[in-house]
Amino acid sequence: MAGILDDLKRTFRQGNIVVRLIYINVAVYIVSMLLGVVLGLFNIGISEWLYRLYLPADLLQLLRRPWTLVTYMFMHAGLWHLLGNMLWLYWFGRLFLYFFSAKHLRGLYVVGGLSGALLYILAYNVFPMFGPQLYGATLVGASASVLAIAIATAIREPDYQINLLFVGPVKLKYFALFIVLFDILYVSSNNAGGHIAHLGGALAGWWFVRGIAKGYDITHWVNVCMDALGSLFRKRERKPRRPRMKVHVNNASGRKADYEYNARKKEQSDEVDRILEKLKKSGYSSLTDSEKRRLFDASKN
Repeated sequence: MAGILDDLKRTFRQGNIVVRLIYINVAVYIVSMLLGVVLGLFNIGISEWLYRLYLPADLLQLLRRPWTLVTYMFMHAGLWHLLGNMLWLYWFGRLFLYFFSAKHLRGLYVVGGLSGALLYILAYNVFPMFGPQLYGATLVGASASVLAIAIATAIREPDYQINLLFVGPVKLKYFALFIVLFDILYVSSNNAGGHIAHLGGALAGWWFVRGIAKGYDITHWVNVCMDALGSLFRKRERKPRRPRMKVHVNNASGRKADYEYNARKKEQSDEVDRILEKLKKSGYSSLTDSEKRRLFDASKN
């Protein structure tokens, strides 16, 4: 068992941001299910405990549980709900990393989730149709976050083609348009809250790409907060310093190694810049397989 956990930890640490987000979502789901089994043995329902992590539509309940603005985007209503969202995250997350950085994806996941949450709360408190459902309505799932990533990718590279089962190759711009129209048409369905949240996530994806084009990044504040939080945990985990040892090296060989390393890094950086310039001018389809691999590898750093 310890070996399995070590393998999972290593995969998590070595994986890119898409893999890490998938691991977090799956881990939250498994823990919640295991907790339900344990509590069930003592005739204690888990619904009340999980309810504290779901996003309520009622403003008074939200004031008592403000953390749900974040926790809801890592919770799922069932296995198929989780599987669908994680497949979308995997497919579109990998595409997203061709054009943007890992920090952009991490930040947009949060911003997309928050945008979906705010539009959901606004709709349920403004439109009379949702009045009878207001007090008991809750929202769960990563759909808004994932859709923000998907829409951002489609706006950045609208002519990129994906292959859909039973349909064939479809350009991302048409796929994105279909998804948005589908959610608009079903905002009055039984899953109205989910479709409204999807539209909020889509809006965040559009806003992100437009912002990047104009020189500002709507995910910056999220990444600043998460980096600060991460550095705080790293300080706590830092081991006591060992006594320093003096090591004498040959300065000439050291300078040569530094020169070779810097030259190699400069060559790699110039190659990535060349590929990005080609991508900007001619689109993703103009890249060779080796250029796509080089760009993908660079996005993981």
